[in-house]
Amino acid sequence: MLKRYRAGTAIIELVQGDITEQDTDAIVNAANRTLLGGGGVDGAIHRAGGPAILEECRKLGGCETGDAKITTGGALKARHVIHAVGPVYSGRPRDAELLASAYRRSLEVAVENGLKTVAFPSISTGAYGYPVREAAPVALSAVRDFLLAGAPVSLVRFVLFDPATFRAYEEAAGRIFGPPEEP
Repeated sequence: MLKRYRAGTAIIELVQGDITEQDTDAIVNAANRTLLGGGGVDGAIHRAGGPAILEECRKLGGCETGDAKITTGGALKARHVIHAVGPVYSGRPRDAELLASAYRRSLEVAVENGLKTVAFPSISTGAYGYPVREAAPVALSAVRDFLLAGAPVSLVRFVLFDPATFRAYEEAAGRIFGPPEEP
């Protein structure tokens, strides 16, 4: 499944798949504040990328919620991993601010490092408990706003692990971008 939208000159894609298999300049890791690995997407990226990622993460001194830091991609197809820390869901308005910040900071880090293509998972919607239907519009709007401000990023791909998450993002994208482009 592939849905494609446009924000300025950039393409935004929704795909169902495995973030660790993306051949983009960077993939984003839904990391925890220690950056030392964990479960879900975080564990899968560390396993697939090998020890080089953890070695670099150890030198970064952790990461605050809503922020992002970059390492090598290790053995991944992606050259880099941008580790973004989303909020643990509490139902407060600050959750959306921190989630949007994690997406925005990931893209800022990509631009600072000259990267043009970035693949995101659905940050905070696994172990951190953020409801996907609430997270999807926050994520898509944050990315759209960043791209429309003229960021030199050509592709942002949301790699969504299961059909329910894909549908939630597809529905939110329809409200935010309108109908998808023809493939």
